[in-house]
Amino acid sequence: MKEIRYYESFTDDFTQSANQAFTLPPDYQWIPDGVGARVKSGVIYTLALIFGGLYCRIWLGLRIKNKKVLRGRGGSFFLFGNHTQPVGDVFLPALCAFPRRIYTLAAPANYGIPVIGKLLPHLGALPVVDSVEGMKKLTRAMEIRLSGGHPIVIYPEAHVWEYCSFIRPFPPTAMKYPVKFGAPAFSMTVTYQKTRFRKRPQAVIYLDGPFYGKGDTPRERALDLHAKLTAIMNDRAKESNSDYIVYQPQTMSPGD
Repeated sequence: MKEIRYYESFTDDFTQSANQAFTLPPDYQWIPDGVGARVKSGVIYTLALIFGGLYCRIWLGLRIKNKKVLRGRGGSFFLFGNHTQPVGDVFLPALCAFPRRIYTLAAPANYGIPVIGKLLPHLGALPVVDSVEGMKKLTRAMEIRLSGGHPIVIYPEAHVWEYCSFIRPFPPTAMKYPVKFGAPAFSMTVTYQKTRFRKRPQAVIYLDGPFYGKGDTPRERALDLHAKLTAIMNDRAKESNSDYIVYQPQTMSPGD
């Protein structure tokens, strides 16, 4: 029998950290300072990439399609993906963008995860803080990383729905970043496809882009970019042919 998960809205959270209310300390370092900190960060990131490569290839059966759109690309860019793996989503974009080092927007609650939370700053996490000062620091950190030619990863669905085979509606809010920095956007659509040798489906990723927003104002460009990414990701999601975990609206649950 397949597992069925019922949801009331597309923002329901099925995966929560051990400390969901975690807040960043006032002295949080957005950009590691000093040679020692940079070396430590580089070592941790390299080891995580090796582990992530093995995990994604063996456990998820990862295959990446159309990687040529990112290969040899000059300049920084944004990479938007659907959020479907609590562990794998840490590594999937890094494998897609390799050999470039990625930086990923993340909720502060992720920093409350035992052990892993302390490693997130070294893995390239950029916390999204709901305060004026926090947004200023995030914007400055993004500016620094983009100027270094690094990709920035965004999961606009925000919440992890494990093995979800469709794209959940997401707001155009995150599209303001590519528009603000004048950087191209690419989509990273994870699909789940049947395979003869595995009970679980394999993860097949489709990369597409570059996409730019068109319009006379930043808002118009963000909305145009949102429409383009939504369209391509929904189209690619049709390649999924396995519902390892089934997601249904709450009204369809037994007894309703």
